[in-house]
Amino acid sequence: MTDAGTTLAPSRVDPELDGDHERFSHIVLEGFRPEEGDFIPTGPTVVEGMVNGTPVRALCGKVWVPGRNPRRYPLCPTCKDIAAAKGWRVPAS
Repeated sequence: MTDAGTTLAPSRVDPELDGDHERFSHIVLEGFRPEEGDFIPTGPTVVEGMVNGTPVRALCGKVWVPGRNPRRYPLCPTCKDIAAAKGWRVPAS
């Protein structure tokens, strides 16, 4: 089994795209560590997204530039289901 590097990331609300996924915190897979070898990044980290304005991709497929405190929002049920199905530790919602 591999350890996944995941981070909760808030999303910025775009008035034109405001919908259910704008009201959730999402899980971003930042990379993974194979049984043997070093950590392998899979894309921009949430910190990179916040500092550099780089879009990140959530497990559910949502792409956005993070910018809000994720603790203020409930966890996206789709991200949570995907993480649980893979046997990953799911962050508290």
